[in-house]
Amino acid sequence: MSEDKFNHKHNDKFSHVLRLADHAMILSQRLSQWCGKGPALEEDMALTNVALDLIGQARLWYSYAAELEGKGRTEDDLAFLRDAHDFHNFLLLEQPNGTYADTLMRQFLFDTWHYHYLQALQQSSDQQIAAIAEKSLKEVTYHLRRSSDLVVRLGDGTELSQKMMQAALDELWRFTGEMFMDDEVDVAMHEAGIAPLPSQLKSAWDTHLADVMHAATLHLPDASSWMHKGGRQGVHTEHMGYLLAEMQFLQRAYPGAQW
Repeated sequence: MSEDKFNHKHNDKFSHVLRLADHAMILSQRLSQWCGKGPALEEDMALTNVALDLIGQARLWYSYAAELEGKGRTEDDLAFLRDAHDFHNFLLLEQPNGTYADTLMRQFLFDTWHYHYLQALQQSSDQQIAAIAEKSLKEVTYHLRRSSDLVVRLGDGTELSQKMMQAALDELWRFTGEMFMDDEVDVAMHEAGIAPLPSQLKSAWDTHLADVMHAATLHLPDASSWMHKGGRQGVHTEHMGYLLAEMQFLQRAYPGAQW
């Protein structure tokens, strides 16, 4: 392999790992905003625990990304010292919390993707990626079970809860297509045996969604609906800058500060 091809492949792996870190980091930040504000004490604690799981996963991915990059940056640098266009998370994950129905539906839609993606990553030719995926999957299995159960309970609950869950699904649906769009990084990782193509997960995602939505008496939007994209390429919604301003404030205001 020529040096140029090696460097390109190495950069693709860094980009891939960084995306996984950004997914977990941004959703963790959103969930942490519910701390102390949950609709019930049990749910307040559950959301906080999911946020903590995701921040732990983000740390593992960021640490490995920093190692792959080899420029002396740390997990903290990658999390707190990059601007919006340098983040590569799904647009779905940066959407505002809204009502509890919005937060829960966003979580469910991502959990379903996350579960199947991590399952596939356990077979990665990169042992570090496979190990992080295996560890993360134990937590994400719980995340998916919990969000699936709550979608059913609220969708098939009162008239009001059903209406709110349907509205949340209809609003967030336009951000789901991005999760299954293959790009050059995905293709390179697939060809190297490191990761699956996102498009390969669509069937399993559709099947789980259909089962849960049927039980929840919710109606899936048109599968051919127009979809937003660009998050993984650093093109974000207007919400991202505000999210980062809150998340990164201390590190930006007091660079290098330690407890």
